[in-house]
Amino acid sequence: MYPGNPPSGRGRGPLVTVLVVLAVLVVGGGTLWYLLGDDDEPSTTTGAALPTAPVEPDATTADPAGPTATTPAPASSADPRFVKAGQCVRNEGPAGGKPKLLITACAPRTYEVLRRFDGATSGERDAEAKCGKVEGYTNWYFFDSELDTLDFVLCLKQR
Repeated sequence: MYPGNPPSGRGRGPLVTVLVVLAVLVVGGGTLWYLLGDDDEPSTTTGAALPTAPVEPDATTADPAGPTATTPAPASSADPRFVKAGQCVRNEGPAGGKPKLLITACAPRTYEVLRRFDGATSGERDAEAKCGKVEGYTNWYFFDSELDTLDFVLCLKQR
């Protein structure tokens, strides 16, 4: 190339076009991968210091007259998310597995909810710390969700 010669007709236009197309493909592919990822269900964690065997009253220990008049009636839903202090729950989970609490009438071999802590929980240590301040508790249960507003800790007393 000599000074004074005009530059060749080939510019940077095709190179810029290729780079823009590649950038769009990378960003679009990354977005698609994120949206179609395995995040369909929010992950939740529950934990409890409960016996591993399901607890249900048996015929030898159950009160034939039923629950006493001072026992609050169970809520319309058996889901432990709706349990209140004073109500009882039972563990329907498999032996050695994840506990599955259900609201039930208070009876022998059920768990009375002494205190409920709503709001963010970080797991076992947090549940132990919260329930450690509750007089008479024997067990705890926590529910930890991605949404901290759904988290709760139950301080329980086995009956």
